[in-house]
Amino acid sequence: MTDAIETVWQGRFITVRREGRWEYVGRARNIQAAVILAIEDGHVLLVEQYRVPLKANCVELPAGLIGDDTAGEAVEIAAARELEEETGYRAGHIQPLGRFASSPGMVSETFTLVRATDLVKVGEGGGDDHENITVHRIALDAVGAFIEEKRGKGAIIDVKILLLLAAGILAKSQ
Repeated sequence: MTDAIETVWQGRFITVRREGRWEYVGRARNIQAAVILAIEDGHVLLVEQYRVPLKANCVELPAGLIGDDTAGEAVEIAAARELEEETGYRAGHIQPLGRFASSPGMVSETFTLVRATDLVKVGEGGGDDHENITVHRIALDAVGAFIEEKRGKGAIIDVKILLLLAAGILAKSQ
């Protein structure tokens, strides 16, 4: 028998739920997210912005919500829109790579990771009026040093950046 799901609180974007002994947070209205791995010519696009829950700047892969304004929006459409809005780059091709969870013990949210290719710079990026996004175009072989520099300046690094650091971390563990 499955425990009933109780909604403890719901806002515009998140919902707090209780199910038996579990308490967890999820996206309201079943909104999904797209995370964009934009790599081309040996460089990756990263974004940095202040995150209120962390009280610090956070270095991340570009990302955004799917269907927050348009029900039934395709992941490829949302990812392309968010990439251009946040970074100023337009992707000629978006390829979904799969669905992932970043903190499955306390958050029901998942995201679809996509690869963006055939990139063309069409604007400055920076996000919408409520975002203050700094765009970084970093050589892949310099990502580790870039992340260490940002940490030294107090930035928090989003877990999804491990995707770019994995080879170096694994090499150090052997």
